[in-house]
Amino acid sequence: MTSRSPSTSEAGRSGFANVNGHRIRYELQGEPGRPLVTFINGLTQNADLWTAYAATLSERGYRVLAYDMLGQAQSAKPVLGIEFTEHADLLAGLLDRLQAGRTHLAGISFGGVVALDFAIRHPQKVAGLAVMSAFAELSPQLELLGNVMYEGLTQCGLPYLQSMLYPMNMSSRWLAANRARLPAMMRGGYISNDLYALQNLMESFIRFEPLTPRLKEIRGPVLLMNGEHDFFTPRECHELLRRELPNCRLVIIQHAYHAFTVELPDITLRQLHEFFRAVDERRWVGDGSVWVAADRADATPHVLPFHGDHTRAIQLPLASAAARRAPRRTVAATGGRRR
Repeated sequence: MTSRSPSTSEAGRSGFANVNGHRIRYELQGEPGRPLVTFINGLTQNADLWTAYAATLSERGYRVLAYDMLGQAQSAKPVLGIEFTEHADLLAGLLDRLQAGRTHLAGISFGGVVALDFAIRHPQKVAGLAVMSAFAELSPQLELLGNVMYEGLTQCGLPYLQSMLYPMNMSSRWLAANRARLPAMMRGGYISNDLYALQNLMESFIRFEPLTPRLKEIRGPVLLMNGEHDFFTPRECHELLRRELPNCRLVIIQHAYHAFTVELPDITLRQLHEFFRAVDERRWVGDGSVWVAADRADATPHVLPFHGDHTRAIQLPLASAAARRAPRRTVAATGGRRR
């Protein structure tokens, strides 16, 4: 049962649900009976970050669920450790509480890993799966980065972690444009997060078993999205996912870093909407191909095919001595053309 009354509007509900003994805060927007989209947060995020996504998708015929995962924002923050598998089970319980049925599922970073685990263990509840800035196993680089984040959190505190995450997750252009707002944004992070709850969330990975051996069990449509300059979950993480998932495509988001859902919301939303619509209209083709998102949300087409090896920085060899004498230029991610 919900622990507070939902809003009176049929198009929107918000409140708290008791799921498996935990109090989970959720926001539900859009008319009942429409296809459902569920968003899963990254590590220090909360449901409010999806408000603009929910508003646009509900206008386009979807119902949208966002929620604070266990240990996040207004949801319960257990004192004792959290098992990683609890996150997927709690989402399944929340969907049952809301009588939601199947859902499109979109997860970013930590939430993307939860989304993969959910699709493996609750496949009957997933219509389409969008996995952004995520991974199926801890590479040595990712494991060491995670250890540094955990040490920073436990030894220096949440302000240190916040100060480290912003330059790791965002571009210089975004940081320059938002520099004056950063202190207030960080304070908002202190208010909505709890030191020990975040510690518990990170510790849930201590016994994390790689999902790679089970990825082929995810038979439904999958959209993978990776920022062009994401060094936290780089191309190698998404290339592994692309190889192992039988019904997927990979889209590279140009100029983007790890948190492109925050930095480039219009472009991200365009990719998500096109994916959900293709799945609902039964025209999705999960052929393992690699694409590049257009760098404008209103561009036609919204993606371009990627030519060459997307894990390499240089896509085309210099064809002649004259070309070798030409000034060096960066090779764009859009099909190997130069800019």
